[in-house]
Amino acid sequence: MITDLPSVVPVDPDAPDATEWLITELSKPEYQAAKPTLFDRIAQAISDWFQSLNLGSANTPPAVALTVVIVIVAAALVVALLIFGLPRLNRRSRVTGALFGDDDARTSARIREAAERAARSGDYSTAVLEMFRAIARGLAERTIVTATPGTTARGFAENTGTIYPAYASRLTAAATSFDGVRYLDRTGSEAEYTAIASLEHDLRSAKSALEVVSV
Repeated sequence: MITDLPSVVPVDPDAPDATEWLITELSKPEYQAAKPTLFDRIAQAISDWFQSLNLGSANTPPAVALTVVIVIVAAALVVALLIFGLPRLNRRSRVTGALFGDDDARTSARIREAAERAARSGDYSTAVLEMFRAIARGLAERTIVTATPGTTARGFAENTGTIYPAYASRLTAAATSFDGVRYLDRTGSEAEYTAIASLEHDLRSAKSALEVVSV
């Protein structure tokens, strides 16, 4: 109901008066609340678009309308893949966590660089530990072997050896070197580091079935 109009209403108001009264009335809260929101307008536009497809009508054959919908969905999936990438590629960057008892968020490349720096400075104990960790992190990034927080170096070597039988003995030797330095306080040697670094290099390019083994 229109309210708050002048108590004496001219029978024939002039144009300015009529415009002013209309603006005053429509500016009241109850009229503003009744206006469609942005969401309402978007929803209505989408509804109108679907209705324009005329699914099953004589104007638009169902097959044509269905094809249009499929093309739109496919385009949305392609855009999502371009933006977010394949799940497998994303997983490579998310691999973090404990490595043989130590929390470590570094990538295999960063761990490998640390091992090489230590070797150049003559610290072969650190180099042995870091290069073995680089092997484990690299295989996890490739989703071939995933080491859990309780995984031991020996357990990792045994499980990885089942996937790479040709490298089983070298993996066992590398795990022995890691355990000797890490837990027995033995000083790592240049020969041990060289052997583990060579193993890391070979495994990085070795082919394997794309599977995850929880060890």
